[in-house]
Amino acid sequence: MKDKEQIRNNLKASPRLKRFLDYLIMNQRDARPRWYIRLLAPLYQHRGRGSKIYRSVRLDTPPYRRFWLGRNSIVESYCCINNAVGDVTIGDNTRIGIHCTVIGPVCIGSSVNLAQGITVTALNHNFENTDLRIDEQGISTKPVIISDDVWIGANAVILPGVTIGKHVVVAAGAVVTKDVPDYCVVGGVPAKVIRDLNERMLNEEC
Repeated sequence: MKDKEQIRNNLKASPRLKRFLDYLIMNQRDARPRWYIRLLAPLYQHRGRGSKIYRSVRLDTPPYRRFWLGRNSIVESYCCINNAVGDVTIGDNTRIGIHCTVIGPVCIGSSVNLAQGITVTALNHNFENTDLRIDEQGISTKPVIISDDVWIGANAVILPGVTIGKHVVVAAGAVVTKDVPDYCVVGGVPAKVIRDLNERMLNEEC
């Protein structure tokens, strides 16, 4: 890991070399790794024992960022996983449902279930300068963390900088813009806590 960070620092110190390597690795028009890089992906990705990635999944995972899939985890059909601007790590026994999109830097824990059509993105386009087109202003990233034992309903959106706590349920169609505490249910646009699972636990103990 330290070696990779050293390489990244060296590249930052040499912008011309970085641009050249980026050109060799990434198709600039398609914004994804070139075909020969994609062929080599199994050599530099980590796929845990018993894990599965369906053939229709779009893996935009250049080798200069980390992609880690834990044991017995599944990425279902027609998903898009993109770590071009930040690492993507997925824990053990986690399922990424059909048509989900995950754009790093994102850390998804173990025993997490993402239903269909979910977007988890840590990337934003800059837009504040009105003298420049939005596509000329670059991007910014804020890591997303999804803790263990989380269920996210269909078509939910998890936005940059959000941390979702343990044993959380995110309702279908919710847009999560802020951190979510442990043991609760959130829903709505923007998402708010609609049920505290700790209260139920306390009542059962009484």
